[in-house]
Amino acid sequence: MKFPSSSRSSALRILSSVSLAGLALLFSACGKDEKKTADATKPAPAAPASGLTTDEQKVSYGIGYNMGSGVADQKAFTVDQAALKAGLEDGLVKAKTRLAEQDLEKAFQAVQQKAAAAAAVEGQKQAAAGVAFLANNKTRAGVKTTASGLQYEVLKAGPGGPKPTATSTVVVAYHGTLIDGTVFDSSVERGDTATFPCNQVIAGWTEALQLMSVGDKYKLYIPSNLGYAERGRGKIPANAVLIFEVELKQIQ
Repeated sequence: MKFPSSSRSSALRILSSVSLAGLALLFSACGKDEKKTADATKPAPAAPASGLTTDEQKVSYGIGYNMGSGVADQKAFTVDQAALKAGLEDGLVKAKTRLAEQDLEKAFQAVQQKAAAAAAVEGQKQAAAGVAFLANNKTRAGVKTTASGLQYEVLKAGPGGPKPTATSTVVVAYHGTLIDGTVFDSSVERGDTATFPCNQVIAGWTEALQLMSVGDKYKLYIPSNLGYAERGRGKIPANAVLIFEVELKQIQ
């Protein structure tokens, strides 16, 4: 992330024009695995009803909560809560910044460089682990491997029938994990389904869906080059192998 040198166009403008949650996503896009730092099983203390009664109060709380959640998710640096609070309070009253713009730029650049270095190391680990996992997985009974390297096994066979084409729109239920079992997305856990054209998802999905009929449920093992490759995405590290349980509900 390189800031332009024009007046209030660098770190200060970034901080004033985007949410801290967006900033956290910018750092995490370097490939770091996002993970909640708070204990998800611990309920948050309820705010007094008298303090959140107007629409403005509720929206203000929502903005603050989203900022906090976004910052908590990032792993590029350790958040100093006192400094974060000070920056937010100064920004709200438009006080003069306590740091020179040049110092902010240097700090942002230093954090980005550290995040990029850490992401590169993590990416190498993911790549090596993925290769070993797929090599072992392909030897298991019931696992089939296509010419592209996609691996899959049939968990449930439906009654048969037409299969989607690359341009078909499908309705699916899915559960996605990394090879260590980390859940990164799951319509099943949300009690929902997803609808999308087959050719507007990752290559591993596009290929696998065209093998399925309505009612089929497959377990997919998607090499990183058929997934998000070195980019990673959200909770998915760079070079990660993706595992999905996918049930084809409907072809529209």
